Amino acid sequence: MSKLTRDILSRYWGYPSFRPMQEDIVDSVIDGKDTLALLPTGGGKSICFQVPAMTLDGICIVITPLISLMKDQVQHLKKIGIAAAAIFSGMHHNEIEIIYNQAAFGMLKFLYVSPERLMTDAFIEALKKMKVNMLAVDESHCISQWGYDFRPPYLKIAEIRKFIPHAPVLALTATATPKVVEDIQYRLGFKKNNVFQTSYERKNVTYNVIHEADKFGLMYRLFKKMDKGSGIVYVRSRKKTKIIADWLQSVGISASFYHAGLDAKLRDYRQQLWMDGKIKVIVATNAFGMGIDKPDVRLVVHLDLPDSLEAYFQEAGRAGRDLQPSEAFLLVADTDVNKLQENIQSSYPDLVRIKTIYDALGNYLQVPIGAGMNQRYDFDINEFSQFYNFSLLEVFNAIKLMEREGLVMTSEALNTPSKVHIKANREDLYRFQIEYKEFDAIIKYLLRNTPGILSDFVNIREEQIAQKTGMRIDLIIRQLGQLDKLNFLSYIPRSDKPTIQYITERIDTRYFNLSDEVYKNRKDDAVKRVLSVIDFVNNDKDCRSVQLLRYFGEDIKKTCDKCDVCSSKNKMTINNKEYQDISESIIYELKENESDVYCILKKFNKYHEEKVLNTIRFMIDNDIIRDDDGILKCNK
Repeated sequence: MSKLTRDILSRYWGYPSFRPMQEDIVDSVIDGKDTLALLPTGGGKSICFQVPAMTLDGICIVITPLISLMKDQVQHLKKIGIAAAAIFSGMHHNEIEIIYNQAAFGMLKFLYVSPERLMTDAFIEALKKMKVNMLAVDESHCISQWGYDFRPPYLKIAEIRKFIPHAPVLALTATATPKVVEDIQYRLGFKKNNVFQTSYERKNVTYNVIHEADKFGLMYRLFKKMDKGSGIVYVRSRKKTKIIADWLQSVGISASFYHAGLDAKLRDYRQQLWMDGKIKVIVATNAFGMGIDKPDVRLVVHLDLPDSLEAYFQEAGRAGRDLQPSEAFLLVADTDVNKLQENIQSSYPDLVRIKTIYDALGNYLQVPIGAGMNQRYDFDINEFSQFYNFSLLEVFNAIKLMEREGLVMTSEALNTPSKVHIKANREDLYRFQIEYKEFDAIIKYLLRNTPGILSDFVNIREEQIAQKTGMRIDLIIRQLGQLDKLNFLSYIPRSDKPTIQYITERIDTRYFNLSDEVYKNRKDDAVKRVLSVIDFVNNDKDCRSVQLLRYFGEDIKKTCDKCDVCSSKNKMTINNKEYQDISESIIYELKENESDVYCILKKFNKYHEEKVLNTIRFMIDNDIIRDDDGILKCNK
């Protein structure tokens, strides 16, 4: 089987061989074994289910909470000639029905679905008709209440296994503690424990924690030293992404910002600019990075403390995927630890307050008690918060907890293009055009310019149709709506509004409650994870890499010799020869040209930065050189 899998790997993905442990995982799944694969960020998890799925007869169901990853992988699979589709929130029911039919009739090799979709009647009925060769569960740590991103809908995955009893499960994740590893296998109903795990150690990535009040100054210096490649700056708030990107631009570093609240087209555009190397730094919330494989990220900077070491390790792990030396810097100010502890409290509002927000939500959307199930409503969280004088943060976190409980589901503004599918068969087309001549122009345009429209939904742009047909846009939109009512086609107008959907009927708040798994246990666990982050940033005795590996259950004693802790231990007091060498070189440089500190540090990178800085301080104190507003000059 190994030769066949290698042939598939080469034919479709162009790789001559598997990465370490990938082939073992692939063989395990092909043998029909439930398998848990723990591979680091950038370790090639998708290959582990895509290759065996191509080897086996039938369709692979891929469960993932990441819509952006679904879209990217489906697009890539189609590009290399593999039939794939995705179902996620915000899609029209007709569009979903077509995909289910394609899956049932063996026309798809991969079907990506969100975990919330699993227990719907439509999915179960479609699943019964499919020939499923395997079930791939991405981000599988989400199934464990001990995981850092627990999502209750993941608990439903085991329930669908009875409909596909012969299909093995491949669970995939980049980060899991030993406790979570056990819990994943139990929750997914593994017939036998079966774990493949590579070391979490990333020898080419250096982790640093720097206690620094002037974070912007240090960030500037770090990016100025970065000659090649690209960088990521992570912050916790959307507002700060723009502030920091604008500041970096103002000091001559090409940068842009990214967060989930931006228009989808704008997000894609900025991401592509960064991927293509046209901008050097992307400033983002943790919405950025999932499923993105950019090899030359040389530097990842965290300006805010993350909620957990799992999140930090994943985000920092986006550095150095090409295995070249790369660095991660976590910058810590004196007030950061207190802010992190306050965030935990705000992330879990009082239960009485959550009930009040749930009740207000139903009134705001005019959903009666006992109604609303599976109904979707346009929802502006800012307008809602202002209307009831709620804090925006408490509303956001309350709704997030309701999502985890499986009560509601939100979707960001996807700004998806309009879509059309002609439902009429070929025999009815001519008769319809004779009977409804007023639609002749638009029907002819759709049939001639949108291949595949008779079998599936296709994207359209109303502006383009107007340009080609000479019709007004408002008339085109009206006619498409009329054709939809006549059941000639299905028309899904584009949307740029966020929505909220009730998963269950609206509950009377007298009976409203949040389970311990969603609220109490999660809050207790979140507090423990925050304490682990605080211990990490305050521990200046142990190598950073050793600390992280120890957290994930690896007992590795060998230090990295490069992080802030190791460098501090290795750093010796500057000796006379070093001082003479550095000072003479600085004088020679400054006689030729005035310079700022950053340029001097860059030129003398063979010495530890502190040694150069100490030499500069000594030379200024002794009037050998002077500092004029940040510019170093020689004294006569």
